[in-house]
Amino acid sequence: MGDFYTYFFDHMPDVWSGLWVTVAATLLGAAVALALSFVFGFMANSRPVAVRGISRVIVEFFRGTSLYVQLFWLYYAFPLMFGYELTPLFCGVVAFGMNYGAYGSEVVRGALNAVPKAQWEAAVALNMTPFQRMRRVILPQAWVQMIPPFTNLLIQLLKATPLLWLISAADLTAVVQQMRDRTGETTWAYVTLLVIYFVLAYALTLLMNLLERHAKARLGRGTPVRGLLRTRTAEAAERPRATAGGSL
Repeated sequence: MGDFYTYFFDHMPDVWSGLWVTVAATLLGAAVALALSFVFGFMANSRPVAVRGISRVIVEFFRGTSLYVQLFWLYYAFPLMFGYELTPLFCGVVAFGMNYGAYGSEVVRGALNAVPKAQWEAAVALNMTPFQRMRRVILPQAWVQMIPPFTNLLIQLLKATPLLWLISAADLTAVVQQMRDRTGETTWAYVTLLVIYFVLAYALTLLMNLLERHAKARLGRGTPVRGLLRTRTAEAAERPRATAGGSL
């Protein structure tokens, strides 16, 4: 145990570098996945049958094939076929984005369909354009329903980032794996990885919970984040006064 953590703290620059690669792959992959989720989700809800069919084929392909295979194809097969070599991080971002974007498109489609039909009809009755209906009426309500499943997908994406190690990316898992090889401390190396990934996942969950609270507050369904912080600050300030009054 002591040998591993001595080596770990002596090589913190390597740890920070690996952590940066992991966080970058997570956030960039999530951004690509979010964009594709809306693209394919809107396509799945469109009227033309051809557009819905194209969306369905793409979504089912990426949902039905392994992320592991997609990652290896981009890194090893793509350069052989097209003559362009891609960096490990870029391959990871594209693979994560396409794979989780396919799952996210079903979240978008389901959330849009969950908005009551009366809301759609009311927006039409107000003579709104399709863009105005979606931006001002439909999407704010659907977005609240999307956030919890998007949170789950984001955590799953984070937990998939160790696959980058298999294509020679210097992510957090690769760095800790090298430390394990040099110190021989297998148990503590993987315990450390478990703790770090748990902290990252918990931090993402807290941020997404704040985003959900903010989205609900915009619809009048809860207390805004700023209002909640002010309330808690006021309560904390009142406690010493109440304690002092009780002691008197």
